[in-house]
Amino acid sequence: MSVGAPIIRGRGARSRRGGVPTALLPATDLRPPRGQLTLLHDEPSTDRPVSEPLPGVVHIPGWLDMDAQTALVEQFRTWALPPAGLRHPRMPTGSLMSVQSVCLGWHWAPYSYTRTADDTDGAPVKAMPADLVAMARHAVAAAYGAGSPDARSYEPDAALVNLYAPGAKLGLHQDAEEIADAPVVTISIGDTCTFRLAAVDRRVGPFVDVELRSGDLLVFGRANRRIFHGVPKVADGTAPPGTGLPPGRLSITVRQTGLA
Repeated sequence: MSVGAPIIRGRGARSRRGGVPTALLPATDLRPPRGQLTLLHDEPSTDRPVSEPLPGVVHIPGWLDMDAQTALVEQFRTWALPPAGLRHPRMPTGSLMSVQSVCLGWHWAPYSYTRTADDTDGAPVKAMPADLVAMARHAVAAAYGAGSPDARSYEPDAALVNLYAPGAKLGLHQDAEEIADAPVVTISIGDTCTFRLAAVDRRVGPFVDVELRSGDLLVFGRANRRIFHGVPKVADGTAPPGTGLPPGRLSITVRQTGLA
């Protein structure tokens, strides 16, 4: 298969109008470049305990130190550039999503995967960086144990990187376009958000809300791999200094699609 050949896995129709390309704003604060991405804390922050708010949903506070966060933001600035760069995805109804997104490995547009950015410039999607793959594998091992079947078999091949500028949010949805049942890894950088969890079989309350701060890790899988989840609120101005982000929150969600 050639990289540019579209392979679609999804549900429902797409809007004919496509997404809207956008450019990343300058950072509000800058640190010296850190070079290649390095890992994180083997031990999470001790000020907030590791929790499992629902079966298979693991929250590890303070998993990324500031150097690792800054290195990810530096990479994001490269990923955001065209071709196949940052854009507001458009829903099949025609409405634009408030988040800005760029994809790695596979291009996701509501609700399908392709190898090319068909909703914008049609360019081949950028490759998954090896260090991000390694980080995601490390995350699953941290959540479920290095010897767990989840960690041993995890082969991430796609990342959806969302920028939540002030006022952006994400409605409740399932990550349901993937064939694989492997866990989903979410890394949060910048402003604090409310990450809302419903259930696998419903998107209405009661909800379980998890506060994700900069550097936090959330992994959801096992019985709750297909849980309805969303981000109803981002607390503006809560990011720690030195991330290199413009105002807002960066979410890096890594998945194993199971697609060939």
